[in-house]
Amino acid sequence: MPLKYNATCRHHIGKMKFKVTNWQEYEAGLRRRGGLTMWLTSEAIAMWIAPRRTTRRGQPRYSDLAIETALTLSLVFGMRLRQTEGLLGSVLQLMGLDLAVPDHTTLSRRARTWKSTDRRPDLPIPSDGPVPVLVDSTSLKVYGAGQWLQEKRGARFRRGWRKLHLAAIADRGEVIAHTMTDQDIGDASQAAPLLGQIHTPIGQFTADGAYDGAPTYDAVINHSTAAAIVIPPRANAVEHTDDKASGQRDRHIAAMNRDGRMKWQATPAYGRRAPVETAIGRYKAIIGQRLRARSFQAQQTEVAIGCVVLNQMITCARPKSVRRSATET
Repeated sequence: MPLKYNATCRHHIGKMKFKVTNWQEYEAGLRRRGGLTMWLTSEAIAMWIAPRRTTRRGQPRYSDLAIETALTLSLVFGMRLRQTEGLLGSVLQLMGLDLAVPDHTTLSRRARTWKSTDRRPDLPIPSDGPVPVLVDSTSLKVYGAGQWLQEKRGARFRRGWRKLHLAAIADRGEVIAHTMTDQDIGDASQAAPLLGQIHTPIGQFTADGAYDGAPTYDAVINHSTAAAIVIPPRANAVEHTDDKASGQRDRHIAAMNRDGRMKWQATPAYGRRAPVETAIGRYKAIIGQRLRARSFQAQQTEVAIGCVVLNQMITCARPKSVRRSATET
């Protein structure tokens, strides 16, 4: 936000430069991200066939883990479901496994009813003390006619999109919680669903001004009573209560009225929101800026598997960057 105040002289501000100190290790991890053995594990092969159903209704042929494996390959390698079906069939054939491959219609149908398995080693939530949590949201495009319809036919349309909310661990960047809503849902209403996915105490909850509101403060205090809440209040916010949740907000308002907004941003380390913004940029660069699924249930599955993919990639290859000094070239 401070750069917004310097918009007229932004071209005079030099860009910070960083260098990776563990380049060899990081480069090897980047190559490993594209390996099939990383995404098609022995656990998935062993649990490929769905367990026998004991209740009425039809017997499923593929387990949820098999469906998740196929959808994961689709997201990692940027393929449609038909191409994913062909890739998975050829891989199983080369491995000499006599396993049936789910067709693209099965993948599309099961994506709407997919449930996460119990195994989740890719959610690296530390257990040694409260964790600092960063929250932010972004928009994802959905399937539709898009601008082509307007340019070709002159028809007016309302562009549709979904809103993705991510909660990441500060200084690490792993996604530990996520929700996806319609475009008309406010950000503050998603604080409680995000915190409901975090089963460890929170030391600090940091978010932008879109999450300012009583629902966010109440959800954080109900989750972790001693948590510090760092959210910039609105420009017209006023002090009004003395309870603990709103008391933090009142102190932020008083500090801004006394010292100004820019100085307040530096005091509670509000500017350290970069990891969650980087996680959003990483999601859009690797998974994509547009949702491939068309139904809302399948889109939720796509987002959930996409967050798992990001965490696995970070675990596989994590750069250690340091800022270059002014004398370095």
